[in-house]
Amino acid sequence: MGSLKWGLIGAGDIARKRVAPALRDLPSCDLVSVSRSRADLAESFANEFGVPKWFADWRDQMSDDEIEAVYIATPVYLHAQQTIAAAKAGKHVLCEKPMGLSLRECDEMIAACQANNVKLGIAYYRRFYPAAIRAKEIIDSGEIGKVSVAQINAFEFFDPPADDPRRWLLDKTRSGGGPMIDFGCHRVEVLMNLLGQIGRVEGMTSNAAFGREVEDTALALLHFENGCCATITVSHASIEPRDTLEIYGTKGSIHIPVLNKGDMTVMSGGTTRFEQHPTGVNVHEPLIEDFTDAVLNRREPTISGHVGREVNLVIEQIYGSALAAEVRP
Repeated sequence: MGSLKWGLIGAGDIARKRVAPALRDLPSCDLVSVSRSRADLAESFANEFGVPKWFADWRDQMSDDEIEAVYIATPVYLHAQQTIAAAKAGKHVLCEKPMGLSLRECDEMIAACQANNVKLGIAYYRRFYPAAIRAKEIIDSGEIGKVSVAQINAFEFFDPPADDPRRWLLDKTRSGGGPMIDFGCHRVEVLMNLLGQIGRVEGMTSNAAFGREVEDTALALLHFENGCCATITVSHASIEPRDTLEIYGTKGSIHIPVLNKGDMTVMSGGTTRFEQHPTGVNVHEPLIEDFTDAVLNRREPTISGHVGREVNLVIEQIYGSALAAEVRP
């Protein structure tokens, strides 16, 4: 079946830790080029990972016919522009989350990929966590009954100095918002996969600790079409990290204290059991493997552009509800 030849657009922290190693190591992938705005950093990154070609301008990658697919690992405000350009160049696109700054951008990305007959995927890699897969199996089996409540807490303290390369996350024009759009989007996707379609959304945002353009803390209340109510609480202002998922049903419950770790307690039928479903060494690898297989076998990727758009819709509704509450007399 051969391998898919990849170009990596963006070479920051996540690209170095997870994306490039996966593209280099997976037998179905061949990482042939990388781009970064600073030529010296692009060259050193290419040398580090044994990538034969590097570019200081991602646009030059688009004219390279050897590249069949691109992984876009740049700030959110660049996603739409780069995805559309790649699609027009006939390249499949796997784009970092969140998909774009707005629903309009998401729609333009989807339309461009459809018009040019290329695949579009969004990097919601938590769908492939063994613990998330196991939680869905338990819910679908009926073991914990009808799910009534789900709760997620996601706290990552973030107060970067002025010279921090990730400080762009505090610029709303480039990031789209604070922790709700940055990593709350991951949790929205997890819950949609576990519980189905969301019918109603309410949100609250706050600057609990920091006077910045984007929120440092936010809460979402999601009412699912199946009747379940869920909350997602995110914060950049809690010194104590959290990555919890708790699901309660009419016959039992699932408790995952650290989703990234994968330990799970299941309570049902008057019994309690402990399960372990650890994530792999590289959490991006299953996502990239799935997308590559989708391209090579001409199927839709598991996390398609349409999934990414649905997440963006919910995020917009969260922020819209929060804004409406702020201006309400």
